[in-house]
Amino acid sequence: MRRKRAGEAGFTLIELIVVITIIGILSAAAILAIPDANGGIRVEAERFAARARAAQETAMIDSRSTSVMVDPAGYVFARSDGGAWRETARYAWEKGTTPDIGGRGGRSVFDATGLTEPLELTLRRGEERAQIVIGSDGVIRIRR
Repeated sequence: MRRKRAGEAGFTLIELIVVITIIGILSAAAILAIPDANGGIRVEAERFAARARAAQETAMIDSRSTSVMVDPAGYVFARSDGGAWRETARYAWEKGTTPDIGGRGGRSVFDATGLTEPLELTLRRGEERAQIVIGSDGVIRIRR
């Protein structure tokens, strides 16, 4: 016959509730520390830059100029087709995002060699901002 020793009774219900409560509070704090679902302005700037790089690569692969046109609602990619521009993709900015286009206008064209018409664009959402620079050498950078 086995006898229980003092201290071998296990955890009480109160101890389990306290531990579960602590885990819940820590989980809630971790979730609140994660950026919003949109990922912030930096993520949106990186998304724009990635799409611009893909358009640049497409221009070089297809030997056909590709452009990106930025406006307050979003941005549009188009390809040169026999002297006319044909829209290939349209993207809207995330809610609350405002683009500030530099003095050169909101359009950049990628030619078949990878060179581009320069474009400077600052995205703003609340207090956040990120600057995207497309250089004439074809390099696309994001600045904070």
